[in-house]
Amino acid sequence: MQKITKAVIPAAGLGTRFLPATKALPKEMLPIVDTPNIQYIVEEAVKAGIKDILIIISGSKEAIEDYFDVNAELEMRLKASKKDKQADEIRAITDMANIVYIRQKEPKGLGHAVLSAKPFIGNEPFAVLLGDDLITSDEKPAIGELIAAYYKTNGGTILGCKRVSKDVLHKYGVVKPVKDGTKGLFEINDFVEKPKDPSLAPSDVACLGRYVLPGCIFDYLEKTKAGVGGEIQLTDAIKASMETNPCYAKIFTGTRYDIGDKFGYVKAIIDFALKREDLGKEVKDYIKQLAKTL
Repeated sequence: MQKITKAVIPAAGLGTRFLPATKALPKEMLPIVDTPNIQYIVEEAVKAGIKDILIIISGSKEAIEDYFDVNAELEMRLKASKKDKQADEIRAITDMANIVYIRQKEPKGLGHAVLSAKPFIGNEPFAVLLGDDLITSDEKPAIGELIAAYYKTNGGTILGCKRVSKDVLHKYGVVKPVKDGTKGLFEINDFVEKPKDPSLAPSDVACLGRYVLPGCIFDYLEKTKAGVGGEIQLTDAIKASMETNPCYAKIFTGTRYDIGDKFGYVKAIIDFALKREDLGKEVKDYIKQLAKTL
């Protein structure tokens, strides 16, 4: 079985929910306190043993390329000011992994974005991490759990999932287990994309922005026709691939933030700030003070 060493991070979306900020700044570069979200996504992949990362961008995302590139002038200025620690932190960002870029020329959906990664991936299995889903864990990174599940299932397609409440099922793709009594890892034979009525959902287990896919997924993506909104859906290709390749849901541990949503983004900032040694106490005291006025 081939070892998974490559990951794809689709980052070509316009980020319209965060306008006007995203008029000039990619949504993936919006900071969680002082670190762009996309750095946390890259770090998750690296912690899971990923060596090569493809970030799929659009024409207005040069800031992402600049962020992971060397900035020799900034490093020199920091060192000249005896800010060696900050200079080392800046350099470490560029050394995390081998990061390359492909431009998605047209916004034709997640499936189209992943298909554009074919020259980079070849026929290898690979990981996909969506930038709107920030997942933190004190143990194994979420994508690392999916990779372990891939090996355990001898090469099955793995969907990163969580149990969610009925009132938010309509936001996600919801999986249909093959058997009852589902636990941490189980086979599925279908999923319903964004069920309008909770009664139409086959379970309470939703797909949340992490995948491990076999190289053959590209064959199915090439045959997938545009669906809702004229976009090529990754989920359609995965469903088609179930005929020959088993698909599993892996309920990952850790905390997931939907930072494509404004409230989810604010929650992430608060939680991350509370955990920091340099900010935690001040933020906690401020929240206590603020709570008295609510």
